[in-house]
Amino acid sequence: MRTIVHAARGAMKACRRAFADMRWNCSSIELAPNYLLDLERGTRESAFVYALSAATISHTIARACTSGDLPGCSCGPVPGEPPGPGNRWGGCADNLSYGLLMGAKFSDAPMKVKKTGSQANKLMRLHNSEVGRQALRASLETKCKCHGVSGSCSIRTCWKGLQELQDVAADLKTRYLSATKVVHRPMGTRKHLVPKDLDIRPVKDSELVYLQSSPDFCMKNEKVGSHGTQDRQCNKTSNGSDSCDLMCCGRGYNPYTDRVVERCHCKYHWCCYVTCRRCERTVERYVCK
Repeated sequence: MRTIVHAARGAMKACRRAFADMRWNCSSIELAPNYLLDLERGTRESAFVYALSAATISHTIARACTSGDLPGCSCGPVPGEPPGPGNRWGGCADNLSYGLLMGAKFSDAPMKVKKTGSQANKLMRLHNSEVGRQALRASLETKCKCHGVSGSCSIRTCWKGLQELQDVAADLKTRYLSATKVVHRPMGTRKHLVPKDLDIRPVKDSELVYLQSSPDFCMKNEKVGSHGTQDRQCNKTSNGSDSCDLMCCGRGYNPYTDRVVERCHCKYHWCCYVTCRRCERTVERYVCK
Protein backbone atom coordinates (compact mmCIF):
# COMPACT_ATOMS: atom_id res chain seq x y z
CA MET A 1 0.00 0.00 0.00
CA ARG A 2 2.97 2.32 0.46
CA THR A 3 3.52 2.06 -3.30
CA ILE A 4 -0.14 2.85 -4.01
CA VAL A 5 -0.01 5.93 -1.77
CA HIS A 6 3.12 7.05 -3.60
CA ALA A 7 1.31 6.53 -6.91
CA ALA A 8 -1.67 8.60 -5.76
CA ARG A 9 0.60 11.51 -4.88
CA GLY A 10 2.40 11.16 -8.20
CA ALA A 11 -0.89 11.22 -10.15
CA MET A 12 -2.03 14.37 -8.35
CA LYS A 13 1.26 16.15 -9.05
CA ALA A 14 1.37 15.07 -12.71
CA CYS A 15 -2.24 16.13 -13.32
CA ARG A 16 -1.77 19.56 -11.73
CA ARG A 17 1.39 20.16 -13.78
CA ALA A 18 -0.18 18.98 -17.05
CA PHE A 19 -3.20 21.30 -16.67
CA ALA A 20 -1.57 24.29 -14.98
CA ASP A 21 -2.18 26.37 -18.13
CA MET A 22 -5.85 25.37 -18.60
CA ARG A 23 -9.12 26.70 -17.18
CA TRP A 24 -9.69 23.30 -15.58
CA ASN A 25 -6.47 22.88 -13.63
CA CYS A 26 -7.14 19.50 -11.98
CA SER A 27 -7.46 21.07 -8.53
CA SER A 28 -10.34 18.77 -7.54
CA ILE A 29 -8.11 15.69 -7.80
CA GLU A 30 -6.79 16.68 -4.38
CA LEU A 31 -10.16 15.56 -2.93
CA ALA A 32 -9.80 11.95 -4.14
CA PRO A 33 -11.54 9.62 -3.70
CA ASN A 34 -14.41 12.02 -2.88
CA TYR A 35 -14.50 13.68 -6.29
CA LEU A 36 -16.64 16.67 -7.20
CA LEU A 37 -18.99 16.61 -10.17
CA ASP A 38 -16.28 17.54 -12.67
CA LEU A 39 -14.79 14.07 -12.09
CA GLU A 40 -17.97 12.14 -11.22
CA ARG A 41 -20.18 12.90 -14.22
CA GLY A 42 -18.34 10.92 -16.90
CA THR A 43 -16.71 14.02 -18.36
CA ARG A 44 -13.62 14.44 -20.51
CA GLU A 45 -11.74 15.47 -17.35
CA SER A 46 -12.70 12.29 -15.50
CA ALA A 47 -11.54 10.29 -18.55
CA PHE A 48 -8.09 11.85 -18.22
CA VAL A 49 -7.90 11.34 -14.46
CA TYR A 50 -8.83 7.66 -14.62
CA ALA A 51 -6.36 7.06 -17.45
CA LEU A 52 -3.57 8.89 -15.63
CA SER A 53 -4.32 7.12 -12.34
CA ALA A 54 -4.14 3.69 -13.98
CA ALA A 55 -0.89 4.58 -15.75
CA THR A 56 0.63 6.00 -12.57
CA ILE A 57 -0.16 2.95 -10.45
CA SER A 58 1.47 0.61 -12.98
CA HIS A 59 4.40 3.02 -13.48
CA THR A 60 5.04 3.23 -9.73
CA ILE A 61 4.84 -0.53 -9.22
CA ALA A 62 7.20 -1.17 -12.15
CA ARG A 63 9.74 1.31 -10.75
CA ALA A 64 9.35 -0.10 -7.21
CA CYS A 65 10.31 -3.54 -8.55
CA THR A 66 13.46 -2.06 -10.07
CA SER A 67 14.48 -0.26 -6.88
CA GLY A 68 13.88 -3.32 -4.71
CA ASP A 69 11.07 -1.71 -2.72
CA LEU A 70 8.64 -4.57 -3.46
CA PRO A 71 9.61 -8.05 -2.23
CA GLY A 72 7.41 -9.89 -4.74
CA CYS A 73 9.20 -8.74 -7.90
CA SER A 74 12.58 -7.70 -9.27
CA CYS A 75 14.08 -6.30 -12.48
CA GLY A 76 12.23 -6.70 -15.76
CA PRO A 77 13.24 -9.46 -18.21
CA VAL A 78 16.16 -9.09 -20.62
CA PRO A 79 14.81 -8.46 -24.16
CA GLY A 80 15.15 -11.27 -26.65
CA GLU A 81 16.33 -9.09 -29.55
CA PRO A 82 19.99 -8.01 -29.82
CA PRO A 83 20.69 -4.51 -28.42
CA GLY A 84 22.60 -3.27 -31.46
CA PRO A 85 26.28 -2.86 -32.42
CA GLY A 86 28.52 -1.89 -29.50
CA ASN A 87 25.68 -2.36 -27.01
CA ARG A 88 24.92 -5.05 -24.45
CA TRP A 89 21.91 -5.71 -22.27
CA GLY A 90 22.52 -5.09 -18.59
CA GLY A 91 21.42 -2.94 -15.69
CA CYS A 92 17.97 -3.36 -14.14
CA ALA A 93 15.00 -2.87 -16.45
CA ASP A 94 11.70 -1.43 -15.21
CA ASN A 95 9.37 -4.39 -14.62
CA LEU A 96 6.56 -3.16 -16.85
CA SER A 97 4.78 -6.53 -17.17
CA TYR A 98 4.45 -6.90 -13.38
CA GLY A 99 3.42 -3.25 -13.03
CA LEU A 100 0.68 -3.64 -15.64
CA LEU A 101 -0.59 -6.90 -14.12
CA MET A 102 -0.82 -5.68 -10.53
CA GLY A 103 -1.85 -2.15 -11.52
CA ALA A 104 -4.79 -3.44 -13.55
CA LYS A 105 -5.95 -5.61 -10.65
CA PHE A 106 -5.96 -2.63 -8.32
CA SER A 107 -7.38 -0.04 -10.76
CA ASP A 108 -10.11 -2.12 -12.35
CA ALA A 109 -11.35 -4.16 -9.41
CA PRO A 110 -13.75 -1.50 -8.03
CA MET A 111 -15.49 -1.15 -11.41
CA LYS A 112 -15.83 -4.92 -11.85
CA VAL A 113 -17.30 -5.66 -8.43
CA LYS A 114 -19.17 -2.40 -7.74
CA LYS A 115 -22.93 -2.98 -7.66
CA THR A 116 -23.97 0.69 -7.75
CA GLY A 117 -23.50 3.23 -10.53
CA SER A 118 -24.41 3.07 -14.20
CA GLN A 119 -22.99 0.42 -16.50
CA ALA A 120 -22.02 3.15 -18.97
CA ASN A 121 -19.82 4.86 -16.36
CA LYS A 122 -18.17 1.57 -15.44
CA LEU A 123 -17.40 0.75 -19.08
CA MET A 124 -16.05 4.27 -19.64
CA ARG A 125 -13.72 4.07 -16.64
CA LEU A 126 -12.47 0.58 -17.55
CA HIS A 127 -11.80 1.71 -21.13
CA ASN A 128 -9.94 4.86 -20.10
CA SER A 129 -7.88 2.98 -17.52
CA GLU A 130 -6.72 0.65 -20.28
CA VAL A 131 -5.88 3.66 -22.47
CA GLY A 132 -3.70 4.92 -19.63
CA ARG A 133 -1.85 1.61 -19.44
CA GLN A 134 -1.48 1.63 -23.22
CA ALA A 135 0.19 5.05 -23.01
CA LEU A 136 2.52 3.61 -20.38
CA ARG A 137 3.44 0.69 -22.65
CA ALA A 138 4.27 3.16 -25.41
CA SER A 139 6.63 5.02 -23.07
CA LEU A 140 8.96 2.03 -22.63
CA GLU A 141 12.26 2.86 -24.33
CA THR A 142 15.85 1.68 -24.52
CA LYS A 143 18.17 3.55 -22.17
CA CYS A 144 21.96 3.19 -22.29
CA LYS A 145 25.05 4.10 -20.28
CA CYS A 146 28.52 4.51 -21.76
CA HIS A 147 31.64 2.63 -20.66
CA GLY A 148 35.22 3.02 -21.84
CA VAL A 149 38.55 4.63 -21.17
CA SER A 150 38.32 8.40 -20.66
CA GLY A 151 34.67 8.45 -21.69
CA SER A 152 35.35 6.89 -25.08
CA CYS A 153 32.03 5.02 -24.95
CA SER A 154 33.54 1.93 -26.59
CA ILE A 155 30.64 -0.11 -25.24
CA ARG A 156 27.22 0.77 -23.88
CA THR A 157 25.12 -1.08 -21.33
CA CYS A 158 21.43 -0.82 -22.19
CA TRP A 159 18.13 -1.67 -20.52
CA LYS A 160 14.42 -1.07 -21.02
CA GLY A 161 13.14 1.84 -18.95
CA LEU A 162 9.92 3.84 -18.70
CA GLN A 163 9.75 7.53 -19.49
CA GLU A 164 9.01 9.89 -16.63
CA LEU A 165 5.41 10.13 -15.49
CA GLN A 166 5.12 13.71 -16.75
CA ASP A 167 5.84 12.48 -20.30
CA VAL A 168 3.04 9.91 -19.99
CA ALA A 169 0.73 12.66 -18.69
CA ALA A 170 1.60 14.83 -21.71
CA ASP A 171 0.67 11.96 -24.05
CA LEU A 172 -2.65 11.49 -22.24
CA LYS A 173 -3.33 15.23 -22.35
CA THR A 174 -3.06 15.08 -26.16
CA ARG A 175 -5.61 12.25 -26.12
CA TYR A 176 -7.78 14.29 -23.73
CA LEU A 177 -7.89 17.16 -26.21
CA SER A 178 -9.11 14.81 -28.95
CA ALA A 179 -11.31 12.60 -26.75
CA THR A 180 -14.49 11.10 -28.23
CA LYS A 181 -17.97 11.56 -26.80
CA VAL A 182 -19.78 8.23 -26.61
CA VAL A 183 -23.22 6.80 -25.84
CA HIS A 184 -24.20 3.46 -24.33
CA ARG A 185 -26.09 1.76 -27.14
CA PRO A 186 -27.22 -1.80 -27.95
CA MET A 187 -25.03 -3.55 -30.50
CA GLY A 188 -26.08 -7.12 -31.08
CA THR A 189 -27.12 -8.75 -27.83
CA ARG A 190 -25.24 -6.35 -25.53
CA LYS A 191 -24.80 -2.63 -24.97
CA HIS A 192 -21.49 -1.04 -25.91
CA LEU A 193 -19.92 2.42 -25.90
CA VAL A 194 -20.04 3.87 -29.40
CA PRO A 195 -19.08 7.36 -30.70
CA LYS A 196 -22.09 9.66 -30.38
CA ASP A 197 -21.61 11.43 -33.71
CA LEU A 198 -19.85 8.61 -35.58
CA ASP A 199 -21.68 5.51 -34.40
CA ILE A 200 -20.83 3.67 -37.60
CA ARG A 201 -17.50 2.64 -36.06
CA PRO A 202 -16.51 1.13 -32.72
CA VAL A 203 -14.51 3.09 -30.15
CA LYS A 204 -10.77 2.94 -30.83
CA ASP A 205 -8.63 1.29 -28.16
CA SER A 206 -6.26 4.27 -28.15
CA GLU A 207 -8.76 7.10 -27.60
CA LEU A 208 -10.13 8.51 -24.38
CA VAL A 209 -13.93 8.54 -24.22
CA TYR A 210 -16.46 10.51 -22.18
CA LEU A 211 -20.24 10.47 -21.71
CA GLN A 212 -21.12 14.04 -20.76
CA SER A 213 -19.91 17.39 -22.05
CA SER A 214 -17.98 19.62 -19.67
CA PRO A 215 -18.80 23.21 -18.71
CA ASP A 216 -16.45 25.94 -19.92
CA PHE A 217 -15.09 26.29 -16.33
CA CYS A 218 -15.24 30.09 -16.61
CA MET A 219 -17.50 30.77 -13.64
CA LYS A 220 -17.74 29.02 -10.29
CA ASN A 221 -20.63 26.55 -10.27
CA GLU A 222 -20.49 23.73 -7.75
CA LYS A 223 -23.48 22.03 -9.38
CA VAL A 224 -21.32 21.10 -12.37
CA GLY A 225 -17.98 20.97 -10.55
CA SER A 226 -16.58 24.23 -11.96
CA HIS A 227 -14.25 26.26 -9.74
CA GLY A 228 -14.10 29.21 -12.16
CA THR A 229 -11.00 31.16 -13.15
CA GLN A 230 -11.34 34.26 -10.96
CA ASP A 231 -7.95 35.15 -9.42
CA ARG A 232 -6.15 32.62 -11.65
CA GLN A 233 -2.81 33.85 -12.99
CA CYS A 234 -2.67 34.39 -16.76
CA ASN A 235 -0.03 35.19 -19.37
CA LYS A 236 -0.60 38.51 -21.13
CA THR A 237 1.77 37.72 -24.01
CA SER A 238 0.65 34.14 -24.66
CA ASN A 239 -1.58 32.96 -27.49
CA GLY A 240 -2.25 29.60 -25.84
CA SER A 241 -4.70 28.32 -23.25
CA ASP A 242 -2.94 30.29 -20.49
CA SER A 243 -3.46 33.62 -22.27
CA CYS A 244 -5.40 36.26 -20.37
CA ASP A 245 -8.09 36.33 -23.09
CA LEU A 246 -8.81 32.60 -22.83
CA MET A 247 -8.10 32.02 -19.15
CA CYS A 248 -10.22 34.99 -18.05
CA CYS A 249 -13.06 34.21 -20.48
CA GLY A 250 -13.19 37.80 -21.70
CA ARG A 251 -13.77 39.27 -18.21
CA GLY A 252 -10.45 41.11 -18.19
CA TYR A 253 -7.57 40.91 -15.76
CA ASN A 254 -5.81 42.89 -13.04
CA PRO A 255 -2.06 43.57 -13.03
CA TYR A 256 0.11 43.42 -9.93
CA THR A 257 3.83 43.56 -9.24
CA ASP A 258 5.86 40.86 -7.59
CA ARG A 259 9.44 40.84 -6.29
CA VAL A 260 11.57 37.91 -7.37
CA VAL A 261 14.90 37.00 -5.75
CA GLU A 262 17.33 35.05 -7.96
CA ARG A 263 20.93 33.87 -7.97
CA CYS A 264 23.03 36.03 -10.26
CA HIS A 265 26.62 37.00 -11.17
CA CYS A 266 27.77 33.46 -10.50
CA LYS A 267 31.51 32.81 -10.61
CA TYR A 268 33.43 29.54 -10.77
CA HIS A 269 36.45 29.21 -8.48
CA TRP A 270 39.31 26.74 -8.95
CA CYS A 271 38.86 24.18 -7.52
CA CYS A 272 35.88 23.51 -7.31
CA TYR A 273 33.02 25.67 -6.18
CA VAL A 274 30.70 28.39 -7.42
CA THR A 275 29.71 31.61 -5.66
CA CYS A 276 26.70 33.71 -6.59
CA ARG A 277 25.10 36.95 -5.54
CA ARG A 278 21.40 37.35 -4.83
CA CYS A 279 19.62 39.77 -7.12
CA GLU A 280 16.13 41.14 -6.76
CA ARG A 281 13.92 42.27 -9.62
CA THR A 282 10.31 43.38 -9.99
CA VAL A 283 8.04 41.55 -12.41
CA GLU A 284 4.51 42.36 -13.53
CA ARG A 285 1.94 39.58 -13.26
CA TYR A 286 -1.75 39.34 -14.14
CA VAL A 287 -4.76 37.64 -12.54
CA CYS A 288 -8.26 37.18 -13.92
CA LYS A 289 -11.08 39.42 -12.73
